[in-house]
Amino acid sequence: MFSTLLIANRGEIALRVARSARKLGIRTIAVHVEAERDAPHVRACDEAICIESYLDIPSILRAPGEAVHPGYGFHSENPAFAEAVIAAGRVWVGPPPAAMRALGDKANAKQLAAKAGVPVLPTYESKPEYPVVIKAIAGGGGRGMRLVRSAKELDAALASAKSEAEHAFGDGRLMLEKAILSPRHIEVQIFADAHGKVIHLGERDCSVQRRHQKLIEESPSPAVDITLRKKLGAAATAIARAAGYVGAGTVEFLVDENRDFLFIEANARLQVEHPVTEAVTGLDLVEWQLRIAAGEPLPLGQDDIRFEGHAIESRLCAEDPSRDFLPQSGRLALWRPADGVRVDHALETGLEISPQYDSLLAKLIVHAPGRDKAREQLAAALDATLALGLPTNKAFLAAVLRDPEFAEGRATTSLLEDRLTGWKAPAVDEPLARRLYACAKADAAGFGEWSAWSNARHDPLPAAPHALNGDTLYFARDGHSYTWRDTTMDPPAKRAAGLDGRALTAPMNGRVVAVHAKAGDAVAAGAPLVVLEAMKMEHTLAAPAALRVAAVHVVRGVQVAPGKLLMEFEQGEMT
Repeated sequence: MFSTLLIANRGEIALRVARSARKLGIRTIAVHVEAERDAPHVRACDEAICIESYLDIPSILRAPGEAVHPGYGFHSENPAFAEAVIAAGRVWVGPPPAAMRALGDKANAKQLAAKAGVPVLPTYESKPEYPVVIKAIAGGGGRGMRLVRSAKELDAALASAKSEAEHAFGDGRLMLEKAILSPRHIEVQIFADAHGKVIHLGERDCSVQRRHQKLIEESPSPAVDITLRKKLGAAATAIARAAGYVGAGTVEFLVDENRDFLFIEANARLQVEHPVTEAVTGLDLVEWQLRIAAGEPLPLGQDDIRFEGHAIESRLCAEDPSRDFLPQSGRLALWRPADGVRVDHALETGLEISPQYDSLLAKLIVHAPGRDKAREQLAAALDATLALGLPTNKAFLAAVLRDPEFAEGRATTSLLEDRLTGWKAPAVDEPLARRLYACAKADAAGFGEWSAWSNARHDPLPAAPHALNGDTLYFARDGHSYTWRDTTMDPPAKRAAGLDGRALTAPMNGRVVAVHAKAGDAVAAGAPLVVLEAMKMEHTLAAPAALRVAAVHVVRGVQVAPGKLLMEFEQGEMT
């Protein structure tokens, strides 16, 4: 076993890897950019090296360490990075570069799967039968992926997917596949060692998704019986053997209502949702990765794997479900995770959430004897978690877990679209917010007992978790998080701004990647106006009505902050 490990990542996955390495007595080295010099993952490691960027391979490899663990994201599926690590005489904690190339290219992976006898989705070279799915050949995680229902949508979707894929993966190649509407999304965790042994650790149901990105994962799947589990496991391990795989990986399938399955892709890395499998098997998957990278055989055989209970994971993300899941950034005013459940995170009160990285904040994982108990406990844990200062999907996740279709185990990939489109958090209770704000200001001013939350003479006010930032109050109530700002001192002009619908402003931090209109243009309702890139995803801002553009205030490539004026329109709708 190697004695030092360079963790080429950040955030919660860097902390997760460090925890298993420490258990094995391995010294850990963190990397960080200047802005994250004091980040939790840096403090958790034995040594830390400042680098230019988490994508800068030469900078990363100047850091010491006998072995290199890539985590997930960044370079975890980049065979060139793996080759650079190996060429430097270090141990690569991951699959062989050849296997990464074979599976990382979606078109090649499908051919490999078909040769192994695994059914695959049809691919179209021309004249597709709609609906179809556009996929980035070199990528994953929902980036560069679009559902197209008719020919008139195809050109715009191809352009958008290509742009997103180029920015995310440096490779704009795309492919068209037949779209299977409302399937289950089931993935199988595989492990292989360098001695020819390949096993699987069961399945995870990842059907609850938004924009093709997973939100809730569970194991076992309520749709998979023993027979289907064996078939999926056999298919996944066959693909791994065909690719010459070593290490941890995931093979993904779509499963229809008849329990027929089709291979869609393989991920040559540890998945975000690996804690679900750890919970039901009792195994440490990162420890297995390290041991296999050191040349050890798999600790267990297929017949030794045991599954106990039910596990569900939810991804807490910095995004606003009330606004089409727009990513959010800013300062985390208060962070307090729920007690009694596993929470994988690298958060702390006061941490700045950057728009440069993925929107994932934390993962909450519950393991219980049965599915109903696990679901109820996870929903309660989300209610109890405090993440104040910026919008998150916390309350939305709890609503999904309590949705009857999910509760009955019938969720498919269309669950959110079918049942939770238009979900809104309850509006702020203005009188309550004003009273909470007054008490919080009094507390901040140090008025002692006179500012106690229950001192109101006739209507005692119960304490509420809160954080105060100037004239803005963040507070939690009944599982929801709220932001309320005291505008009484604003000038009248500022209070009235933005109410006449004659301007388009940025809803988030981001980079302008496209401007689709110029001054004088007449645009139809729903026409794309500006495309912003934030947290590795593109977001199209469309015209709310038929309008004429009066002025454009941004150009492609500029960074914008929330509230930045992008376009102005002439007064009144076009007729």
